Amino acid sequence: MENSKMSLAKKMAIALVLGVVVGIGAILLRVKLVEGGNPETWNNINNLLFADITAEGNEKAIGLFYIIGQLFVKAMQVIIIPMVFTSIVIAMIRISDAKKLGRIASKTIGYFLLTTVIAILIASVCGMLSYNAGLFKSVETGLEAATGKSASNPLLILINAVPNNFVSALSNNGGVLAIVVCAVAVGLGINSNPKKFSAVSKLCSEISELVTVILSFIVNKFAPVAIFCLLTRTCAAYGVSYLKPALSYIVLTTVLLLLFLFVFYPLFVSVTTKCNPITFAKKIAKVALFGFSTSSSAATLPMNMETAKVELGVSDEIASFVLPLGMTINMDGTALMQVVATIFIAGVAGYSVNFTQIVLIGLLAVIASVGTPAAPGAGAVILFTILSGVGFTNEIALSVYALILAINRPIEMLVTALNVTGDTACAMAVAKSEDGLDEKAFNAESGEYGEEIIKSSI
Repeated sequence: MENSKMSLAKKMAIALVLGVVVGIGAILLRVKLVEGGNPETWNNINNLLFADITAEGNEKAIGLFYIIGQLFVKAMQVIIIPMVFTSIVIAMIRISDAKKLGRIASKTIGYFLLTTVIAILIASVCGMLSYNAGLFKSVETGLEAATGKSASNPLLILINAVPNNFVSALSNNGGVLAIVVCAVAVGLGINSNPKKFSAVSKLCSEISELVTVILSFIVNKFAPVAIFCLLTRTCAAYGVSYLKPALSYIVLTTVLLLLFLFVFYPLFVSVTTKCNPITFAKKIAKVALFGFSTSSSAATLPMNMETAKVELGVSDEIASFVLPLGMTINMDGTALMQVVATIFIAGVAGYSVNFTQIVLIGLLAVIASVGTPAAPGAGAVILFTILSGVGFTNEIALSVYALILAINRPIEMLVTALNVTGDTACAMAVAKSEDGLDEKAFNAESGEYGEEIIKSSI
């Protein structure tokens, strides 16, 4: 690669800065026009650039930034199912030793639970300190209430993990856990007679390679522009005044998420792998940024897979097993957010919160986070399950819950960045314990994303 050639990480960083700057400019312009008596001018700008063209009343809007952002996210989402399915099948084939597979699976689940429990403990302690300090007070929403889903038993994830139709499971991006189960079953079936099912193995390998090449092209060519559009539109849609009613919740959650992202995970990698935490932070930055921009763990999975394998040195078999599973069940950021949000709602609604309730909130957060779809806004919607479980359902509590649904998109963006980073950190820990971490690759300078893959495929 030529030295003059700008890396993808730098392009994405520039897109981030420009998106935030232009977005803030849009906020200021919005305030000036609306307060200056020219709301129609802002409406015209919004319809041209930022409007959600799928929303009712926006049938004539253009929404240029919205269209660009959605096209990119959908392009990433379309390869989720084939990537997850083929990756896990290939990983199962490569890990033919049943004892090794069981060992990797147990370590993976163990690290997932460890990081999630730590996130919940930190959220519980900080949430209760804020609660006892009187920071979670009554709020005036002044916002249009968003509609949430009815509560459901979190244990339904166990039933939904096994699909009743293989073909329909392959067509549902929201049921990735079912895809994981199907892929494990297919992988085990192939391992029972590798020669007989060699054609299936070859097909999965070729699909995986094709998906990787397509992914690399999409990300390298379009990611920076898409990130700019997504961030600019988010800033334009969420002004500061929009977030004021729940400022204490927003500030506390943001601080905790940032600390976990920039302090805990690098330290976790350092302790479990003895690798340089700064190097980890630099290489995982573009993945976290991408997750932040798209607010979707599923859309971020392809980039996360290649970054883990090519730049962080995680072996193919471990990355292909741990990361798709992590996207499905490892939601540290979601659990942290849900605990703080629950305590915030309890404080505003006048409920007393004791130790027993904190334990129950923590347990429900673990279960609910596992069942949270890897899609934008899902975490706040599933929050209602926790509120119902602890009985925080009076009129005020439901009103504040609606408020959180309405304003939580910026928080969800940061939550996603945390979730995807946590998956990678755990993958590195598992790889190190199984002698599957290439430290030479980890310490090497980062190249253009997917460059090695594309070259090897031509």
